[in-house]
Amino acid sequence: MLERDGYIEGVPCWIDTSQPNPQAATEFYGGLFGWEFEDVMPADSPMRYFMARIRGGDVGAVGSQSGGQAAAAVWNTYVWVDDADAIAEKIRAAGGEVLMEPAAVGDAGRMGVFADPEGAAFSVWEAARHKGARIVNEPGSLNFNNLNTRDPEGAKAFYGAVFGWTTLDWGGGSSAWLLPGYSDHLEELNPGFKKGMAEMGAPAGFEDAVATLNTITDDQPAHWSVTFAVEDADETAAKASELGATVVVPPFDAPWVRMAVITDPQGAMFIASQFVPENKDLPADASPQAAAA
Repeated sequence: MLERDGYIEGVPCWIDTSQPNPQAATEFYGGLFGWEFEDVMPADSPMRYFMARIRGGDVGAVGSQSGGQAAAAVWNTYVWVDDADAIAEKIRAAGGEVLMEPAAVGDAGRMGVFADPEGAAFSVWEAARHKGARIVNEPGSLNFNNLNTRDPEGAKAFYGAVFGWTTLDWGGGSSAWLLPGYSDHLEELNPGFKKGMAEMGAPAGFEDAVATLNTITDDQPAHWSVTFAVEDADETAAKASELGATVVVPPFDAPWVRMAVITDPQGAMFIASQFVPENKDLPADASPQAAAA
């Protein structure tokens, strides 16, 4: 698999999970995905931040909750930006909220925390030493970031103004977020990428996909979620259950994938997704995205 060494502006680049008991969370995710961890916080710090790695490459992190956070754990999405302060101004102008002004995180980079007009929280990352996830789209690593919203048209206006995203509707209340031109960057990193997508039968435009947009209809708040690639969705769901997780939606087939929705032992929800090319012609309304939201 191709390893990343940085991203371009507007691409989700990092994930971490805030947990009441981060040490216990490392045991769960290490057992589920085979992640190896390194606590990068000083020994005398009351906060923990465990970098998760596959083959020595960063895939995400498990950290302590900051003051005032709810008891339930959550997975957080970070979007790569060139200038966090400039993006903060765009977010304000587009009707979003600044939850934490951009600030330095040691020599790793600068981050800010924001919420879109419907309240879905996300972070931005202006990289210095830390270049985001090195390993993505292989089993045990990030596959997609997902915005779950009750107001898709409002979300399109907001994220379009902030990051330049457009959408590709694939039915069933779900769309792909596209960053126009992103596929050119991927082609430079991996020559033949565009041809491979076309030969696979991917929908036109999907080569620019950076995230998903899912419409929710129940009373849960708007939020960002994460999808991990797995080799076998059924085995992953069974293993997660053995490790103390709750399988919210058992594995089922959808276009291109077989996936399950899982809540870890401390309450952070995620999707486990197995790529199944044979499922590409399943109807769009078979998509699990609404259930996964």
